Amino acid sequence: MQLDLNLLTALDALLEEGSVAGAAARLHVTSPAMSRTLGRIRQATGDQILVRTGRTMVPTPYALEVRAQVHDLVHQAHQLLSRERELDLATLSRTFTIRWHDALVSACGPALLAAVHRQAPGVRLRLVAESNSDTPELRRGEVDLESSSAKPSVPDIRHQLIGEDRLVAAVRPGHPLTDGPLTPERYAAAGHVTVSRRGRLRDPVDDALAALGLERQVIAAAPSAATAFPLVLDTDLVVTVPQAVTDSALRSLGLRTLPLPLPLTMPPIPLHLVWHQRHDNDRAHAWLRTQARSALQAVFDSGRRSESGSG
Repeated sequence: MQLDLNLLTALDALLEEGSVAGAAARLHVTSPAMSRTLGRIRQATGDQILVRTGRTMVPTPYALEVRAQVHDLVHQAHQLLSRERELDLATLSRTFTIRWHDALVSACGPALLAAVHRQAPGVRLRLVAESNSDTPELRRGEVDLESSSAKPSVPDIRHQLIGEDRLVAAVRPGHPLTDGPLTPERYAAAGHVTVSRRGRLRDPVDDALAALGLERQVIAAAPSAATAFPLVLDTDLVVTVPQAVTDSALRSLGLRTLPLPLPLTMPPIPLHLVWHQRHDNDRAHAWLRTQARSALQAVFDSGRRSESGSG
């Protein structure tokens, strides 16, 4: 019996993506070619593998049973056919794509770029903006590293907790809220700007205020902290942002930060570094994760020192 081991790679992609189009994009082939490959897999296994339900395709019980085994076989084959050698940063030539939100790029980007260029001058970083919707680029290999405030919900996405941030209210120097105790009532009565790449005018702060019987006046939504800060600097508006990752930008603009008033307490905001499991044993990617983790951790450490110093 002659086996085409390329079918295993295609089967792994089909089971991870859950669609012919997704698997085709991941393996850089056309959808018709992937459809033909799926036909060959069905013939070889005697199973439909993916069946259509409405507009989507779902794996068969057999496909679910063998999915983990198929992935392990493909990973072992890559290891077997790849020569093991030490990572030589001096000669490493590679481009990594990192998708972080703008505040993280501003806070950590310079340190990360400096560390990467110093150790591996042949490595380039592509820093891309967050999308307006959840996208599968991480699973497709189009993005190498992401940041997230939530743990991934799928098993093939790895994550590492970097730290936890807390929300503060940022205002211009001399803002009325800086004069006297900041109560939930005074905070709610001020004009506010939300930060939302989707343009949302409501966020969890509003839910916390509603629990106190209060409602704040949201005047505008800005797509990023960088665009919200100038609005706050020249007006009496308030923007509520994570302290650690925005501390450097806030200080450079001379904006004041105020702790959210009790009992308006908000849970801490976790920050996770996120990547696909295909990079678990990729030495160059592991090195990049280490550099990113160091740059991010330095920001959180600085934020803690700033918080203790202001107290």
